[in-house]
Amino acid sequence: MAETQQVDPKAERKVARLAKQISAFSKAHGGAEGQVAYIGERGARIVLVGEDGGWGDLVAPSYELAEKAVEKAGITVHEDFDGEFAAKVKTGRYEWTRMAGIQVGGPSNT
Repeated sequence: MAETQQVDPKAERKVARLAKQISAFSKAHGGAEGQVAYIGERGARIVLVGEDGGWGDLVAPSYELAEKAVEKAGITVHEDFDGEFAAKVKTGRYEWTRMAGIQVGGPSNT
């Protein structure tokens, strides 16, 4: 007798919602590539980098759902966030002020 795989409707909706967001990002940035990283109990982070250098991220409740979402969206997925993939990211004043400003002599965040 063949086993029937149970489909969790809530999980499928989450995958569809994430895939839709990934596709919208890709469309807005002339295409996109991504990387999925496990972040512990919170799930998995999907980092997206657009062809124009724009970037963003989404959090999925599990690594498995994140993988399904990027597959459904049809983007190229990298194992690591390094090399040519990481070099595509374009940062501006906001990123330097918020993320690295204190360390490199930028304005304090206090």
